[in-house]
Amino acid sequence: MATTTADRRMIKLAMSAPYLEREEEQALAHAWKDNKDQEARNRIAMAHMRLVVSMAGKFRNFGLPLGDLVQEGYIGLLEAAARFEPERQVRFSTYASWWIRASIQDYVLRNWSIVRGGTSSAQKALFFNLRRLRARLARGDTHLTAEAMHQEIAAALGVSTADVRTMDARLSSSDLSLQAPISSAEGESSSRLDFLTSDAPLPDEQAEGSIDGERRHHWLHAALGQLNEREMKIIRARRLAENGATLEELGILLGISKERVRQIENRALEKLKAVLVSKTTDFAYA
Repeated sequence: MATTTADRRMIKLAMSAPYLEREEEQALAHAWKDNKDQEARNRIAMAHMRLVVSMAGKFRNFGLPLGDLVQEGYIGLLEAAARFEPERQVRFSTYASWWIRASIQDYVLRNWSIVRGGTSSAQKALFFNLRRLRARLARGDTHLTAEAMHQEIAAALGVSTADVRTMDARLSSSDLSLQAPISSAEGESSSRLDFLTSDAPLPDEQAEGSIDGERRHHWLHAALGQLNEREMKIIRARRLAENGATLEELGILLGISKERVRQIENRALEKLKAVLVSKTTDFAYA
């Protein structure tokens, strides 16, 4: 990607910022943490802008503007400056690197493609390391097949081979608009959207299924109304509950034998069948 004039000016400004000695860095950090001295925080941030530019340059192969990457890295840098604890005796650059990288990576994941990807830590590691590992494997063994390469990368990053294969396909191609025009041999113009198929039922099938479902619900409700109280209790417990009761459990509950429960259940099912058959027959000849 070409470096714009604005990018060059920004890089020059970052590189011209003075370094901070350890003692000065500690003093500025304490001034910010203890007294909320905004000027002290800004001086720490500006002194490390060259670190932001350097880290942003490592993500330029994802096709995003360098200026945007630097801006996102600067957000991470300010977050690091706000959270830095000088008493831990760690140089600010070491601490800030994690925040800068995280901010830039999050920006890349949100803007590289309109399709959201890399939501888990394993997927993020795959997204940002796949190209590097693939290039290294290709240099080491020119006869390595694509499948073998995917297996090697999956083992190195702790993800499945299917995930590597999917991510590799995504990184090897760009987003395509569904509205992009496609011209046929006959000169007719259409878009990619016109060729998408759906597994969902057609509108008339959905309406028919809804009507039939409602009709069956009424039939079943009418059929259940033909049962007496004990038959209804057994059918509900045995056939309509999520975890059906056993014959023995219902026998104990009703104070009868489990064989008697089975007989009542069969009689109730015969009643339901007779009512439902008559309903469907009446509907067929309506």
